[in-house]
Amino acid sequence: MIRALGMMSGTSLDGVDAALIETDGVRIGAFGPSAFRAFSDNEAGALHGGLGLWPDAPAIPGLARLVEAAHADLAAGFPQADLIGFHGQTLAHDPRGRGTHQAGSGAALARATDRPVVWDFRSEDVRQGGEGAPLVPFFHWACADWAVGQGHLPPAPVAFLNLGGVGNISWVDPTAAAPDAPGACLAFDTGPANAPLNDLMRQRRRLSRDEGGALAASGRPDPDVLAAFLDDPWFQRPAPKSLDRDQFPQLAQGVDGLSDADAAATLVAALAGAVAAGMRWLPSAPERVLVCGGGRHNAAIMAALAQVLPMFVAPVESVGLDGDMLEAQAFGWLAVRVLRGLPISGPSTTGVPAPVCGGRISHPRGAVAQGAANYTNV
Repeated sequence: MIRALGMMSGTSLDGVDAALIETDGVRIGAFGPSAFRAFSDNEAGALHGGLGLWPDAPAIPGLARLVEAAHADLAAGFPQADLIGFHGQTLAHDPRGRGTHQAGSGAALARATDRPVVWDFRSEDVRQGGEGAPLVPFFHWACADWAVGQGHLPPAPVAFLNLGGVGNISWVDPTAAAPDAPGACLAFDTGPANAPLNDLMRQRRRLSRDEGGALAASGRPDPDVLAAFLDDPWFQRPAPKSLDRDQFPQLAQGVDGLSDADAAATLVAALAGAVAAGMRWLPSAPERVLVCGGGRHNAAIMAALAQVLPMFVAPVESVGLDGDMLEAQAFGWLAVRVLRGLPISGPSTTGVPAPVCGGRISHPRGAVAQGAANYTNV
């Protein structure tokens, strides 16, 4: 087992999560300590300004240094980590066009932390024809496998619904031999999640989020805005599929004329409606839906999901997992898979034609190896 520190800064732009995990890249041995570093208002504002930018934009070097410094600052509290999995900050994602862009260099982070860093997890998948997202589903399989072993779940298909800036769902069968085995996983982005609601709160009330869903709970969804949103051709596309953070500008435009409360309620209803629309693509009805990411703290979101989904909906804590740190843990687990040359994505998760072991590995001394084959220092 390797002690890997996974680090994730999501599209909600609230800060950096870090979590230690012990794993061989297949099974989870143990979950370790975790921590969060919030972005300051200036940092978050700068990153918001960078959304949609590609690596050739003049602002990118400064934003990359911001991302690297925030991660190095947090990683200093985990001296026991053998390896770091560094996702970087997604600024743009267009797999059928320019590709995918996560700001931040793993080579710079390796030098700053004096640890090997696995990074650039998405580019190879996109290069080979995949969507480059979502990348967490194989880890969700490992979590279900762990939860079954702990007696927290029955050995039956289960769905993990991750609500970050964008929502994604993973249908996993923990009875499969491995996450890349046929029929083990199906995953796709469901639609916008916290990002439109957070943006609304930032723009109208200068707050980072609708705390607990209080504002949304006090409003009424606009049925016309909701119907127009769910009529988007995106929802007719079969899985797997992925989204950019701001792919539905018509949703934000649709709530412009609504009161704060009704706008928030409409965005929550849109999130839940998008998840419900995506259920048709699952291989079978899951035994339950386990919600992770920041969205599970929003009572209005959880109530809306319970209303539109026919199966039991609960936060992942109900099966002994940490929903705040699941994505960070995932990139530690994925880093070990890259180290071992194991696939981190496949046809049923990103639509790539064949399983892919993406990622790059940077040594503290500055050498960069593509994939796991040239890495010998752990």
